[in-house]
Amino acid sequence: MTDLLAPLRFPNGTAAPNRLWLAPLTNQQSAPDGTLSPEELRWLLRRAEGGFGVVESCAAYVSPEGKAWPGELGVATAAHEEALRPLGAGLRERGALGLIQLFHGGARASRALSGIPTWSASTWEEGPDFEAPRAASEADILGLIEAFRLAALRCARAGLHGVELHGAHGYLLGQFLSATQNPRTDGWGGDLLGRARLLRTVLRAVREAVPADFVVGVRLSPEDRGQASGLDLDENLQLAAWLAEDGADFLHLSLWDGRENTRKRPDQHPIPLFREAVGPALPLVACGGIWTLDEARALMDLGADAVALGRAAIGDPEWPQRVAAGGAEPKRPPFSDDQLVAADVSAPFRAYLSRFRGLTS
Repeated sequence: MTDLLAPLRFPNGTAAPNRLWLAPLTNQQSAPDGTLSPEELRWLLRRAEGGFGVVESCAAYVSPEGKAWPGELGVATAAHEEALRPLGAGLRERGALGLIQLFHGGARASRALSGIPTWSASTWEEGPDFEAPRAASEADILGLIEAFRLAALRCARAGLHGVELHGAHGYLLGQFLSATQNPRTDGWGGDLLGRARLLRTVLRAVREAVPADFVVGVRLSPEDRGQASGLDLDENLQLAAWLAEDGADFLHLSLWDGRENTRKRPDQHPIPLFREAVGPALPLVACGGIWTLDEARALMDLGADAVALGRAAIGDPEWPQRVAAGGAEPKRPPFSDDQLVAADVSAPFRAYLSRFRGLTS
């Protein structure tokens, strides 16, 4: 087992000071126009001060029609880039490696917010409250690739250390990966090679555009869960191997519960399977209900190179300093409003957290 507080080096040579990662968390505290708010800046910088070696933003839309919820961060315009500069500088001053998660909602985007009809790999129906997306044209797809490329360049110019391509949780890149949502026959869907083409092309386009020391990773859902559907474990293992070949600097496995084995192979945990698929050199980041030091170490024992904390980092911004360094017992929910205010969780973020049973009091 590698120490959680040991440095983590990526394939491109860039290093994070430790292996504790602030997971990308929806927080709805950006300005209405998508610019980074002072409250969100403080939320992220506080976690860097608390010792997280990698601080990752919430999902940030790369083009206006990809926006999926109110208060979502944007990285689609020059104004968005300018607003990110204090974050890039602040994280560097605090010694943390800063990442922006690049995102497009696809069928999960909000026409009410953007005024633009949604689109995806194909069209399908889900129920009375679901707006069926139109099927993407070739121009849509090529425009999306360019939007990701430009968004990554904005992050680099703003002083961030890297980006994560959000291919998990059933958003646009994941919709193209889905066997049920992407039956296209034009080379952008159908078999796995076609369904993986968009994500792989985006990765290569971003990798070629940004400086060599800029970190570019990918987040994946290993199997169906929640909005992610049409995914097969073995296909994603092959996809992971391709992403390693395509120049990914890390692979972030979105595990809803880090203790669970896979559904397809109930006797096997996903981390060793993905480790075998990508080889020893590509860093694997794992997450999923981690609260304690022992739970984090258990994922490292299975082959993860870093552990991402989400809810544990909300109420305990100094988790790396208190828990990993000193062995203290982590703070547990329900978190009171006073606790969250003291942890630099803004009013919009607190309102969002109140939707989750047992997290706030």
